[in-house]
Amino acid sequence: MSDAPVNSADHRVQRLVSVLILVLLTWLAAKSEPHPALHGQGLGVLLGLLGVLLGGAMLMYGVQQWRLPAPIEIGLFLLVLASSVTLVWLEPNGTGFFGGFLLAATASARLDPRRGGIVVGLVVATLVAASLFGARHEAVPTLLSALGMLAFYRLGVYMRKLRERTEELEQTRAAQVRAAALAERQRLAREMHDVLAHSLSGLLLHLEGARLLSVHSGSDPRLTDTVERAHQLAQSGLAEARQAIGALRGEDLPGPERLPVLAAEFERDTGIPCEVTVSGQAPELAAQTRLTLYRVAQEALTNVRKHADAERVNLLLSYEPGGTLLTVEDLGRPGAEPGDHGYGVSGMRERAELLGGQLDAAPTGTGFRVSLWAPA
Repeated sequence: MSDAPVNSADHRVQRLVSVLILVLLTWLAAKSEPHPALHGQGLGVLLGLLGVLLGGAMLMYGVQQWRLPAPIEIGLFLLVLASSVTLVWLEPNGTGFFGGFLLAATASARLDPRRGGIVVGLVVATLVAASLFGARHEAVPTLLSALGMLAFYRLGVYMRKLRERTEELEQTRAAQVRAAALAERQRLAREMHDVLAHSLSGLLLHLEGARLLSVHSGSDPRLTDTVERAHQLAQSGLAEARQAIGALRGEDLPGPERLPVLAAEFERDTGIPCEVTVSGQAPELAAQTRLTLYRVAQEALTNVRKHADAERVNLLLSYEPGGTLLTVEDLGRPGAEPGDHGYGVSGMRERAELLGGQLDAAPTGTGFRVSLWAPA
């Protein structure tokens, strides 16, 4: 009896209904004939009432709060049914039929309409038979109680379908919002691509022309080096702009698996050895976490390139149970002063805070260390 999910709305409605039924059942028990007692038919009424009260309470609240195993749930269902049959058989005033209302409420919330209809039909048939063939049967109250249980079940099914339709509409609306946001991001990506492709590509062409002109005209080598560096920066900026546009379009972004490539490019451009060490088992990381790990490593290496007189660089990536630790540390040449790495640290720290992580950046005496903790 665990086919249909039960959410918080079901909990509130069923809790209210079950409390009202149990309170009404207790009130009717005080007026039942025969009265509950410890002997004779009164004992049967007492046991029936206890079975419906305890079994019904555990069934309703157990289904809502504890998600009872199916065998226990079925056992409680049968306990309430047996207790209701006993009451209907012995007590003609309709007290036993309220156990049937509890069962109808449970079936409407926990079973699909087809199975629930079969179960409730069997419950109603059983209670009607017990009433008609009982010690003091009354046809009119029996018929009214049976119709009431069926109507109560149909009302529960209708409410559940209404809630499911509402949830579907909310999901559709959320999907439409996501689609609209994606369309806007793609529009922005197209605009950025058109602007950057034109401006940066034109800048690259002019810088390449300036470099060739400075070489052939015998200009100061420092001027040639400056133009060459500007050309490289423009190329790097164009590549990163394309990655940013790809992020807007939802394309694959660089992650920690590209750190060896990043280190190799750094070593090739600067001549400074850069060693990458990875420890732990790589988990499935969120796209933003993957990109942040890559960007922080990239910015830290850029700071080393710009501001440090480093002898070598160590890049450590450690996958730990609670998150990922990235450390980039440059080791200066003997006698060299640690460089000023203040540039870019604020941007790296902002990236870390967006993840709920932490970034530490400080000199080590012979160099500089940047550490990023990205929680899982």
